[in-house]
Amino acid sequence: MHNMKPIRIGRINYTNVWPIFHHFPETRFSGQVEIVTQVPSTLNRAMAAGEIDMGPISSFAYGESFENYVLFPDLSVSALGPVNSILLFHRKPLEEIVNGTFGLVNTSATSVNLLKIILEKFYGGKPRYFVSEPDLESMMGKADGALLIGDDAIRASWTSHEYLVTDLGAEWKRQTGHWMSFAVWALRADTAASRPELVRSIYEAFLESKSKGTQDPSGLISRAVNSVGGTEAYWHSYFTQLGYDFGPRQWEGLQAYFDYAHELGLLRKRAPIRIWKDNSVMQVTE
Repeated sequence: MHNMKPIRIGRINYTNVWPIFHHFPETRFSGQVEIVTQVPSTLNRAMAAGEIDMGPISSFAYGESFENYVLFPDLSVSALGPVNSILLFHRKPLEEIVNGTFGLVNTSATSVNLLKIILEKFYGGKPRYFVSEPDLESMMGKADGALLIGDDAIRASWTSHEYLVTDLGAEWKRQTGHWMSFAVWALRADTAASRPELVRSIYEAFLESKSKGTQDPSGLISRAVNSVGGTEAYWHSYFTQLGYDFGPRQWEGLQAYFDYAHELGLLRKRAPIRIWKDNSVMQVTE
């Protein structure tokens, strides 16, 4: 067993996953796991290529390659309403600019495609898009709206008060009534089959870490204030508004997202939700 390669766990370098990772007992798995920190888009590609075995990936990336993955239950980054870190900045009301030009960042496929669903499906728009570095002023110099995610969105929301801001989590709930899961905890199916005992131990350790991080977020809050900025009150609200569970209500919301994405041609086929359960796979949607 000790001769086997460590399981490589991806970690997104955004604050929104901190509650699940903050108390993860890396030393307990010394030599058995290796944590690799990357932006979501890089992590998505590494998981698809088999370079990473498990970890949070963009929900959309799961939808693109669901045949290779199963999803851990009870672990996600989700919201029923505002998410506070996936924000569209714009000067005019959304309904007036749905045929306009939108600047996108290339770091999260889930958020980009959620915006496309909102503009094209819910508002009937035919917008144009361009990809940019996450620089709000530069993006807004040539766009009607600019999408920022993660800590870039959070910082811009503190300083750029001249724009209207649409929170994509809030807009999704307004339009559908559903939860939205932005990141899911994926496990490569081949790893699930080859290392079942270690996979279960790692999963249980993540659940334990999530429980500690959500019950007492004080350590996360002070870390966020020190590294990102802002106030303790802001971060308390941020961490408590996000949901880290992944059960039937989140599955239902994510399936609706996948179905809209397939309808718009963003996903090549309809993606079912495949849940890891006691080292077997439970497909919860057809």
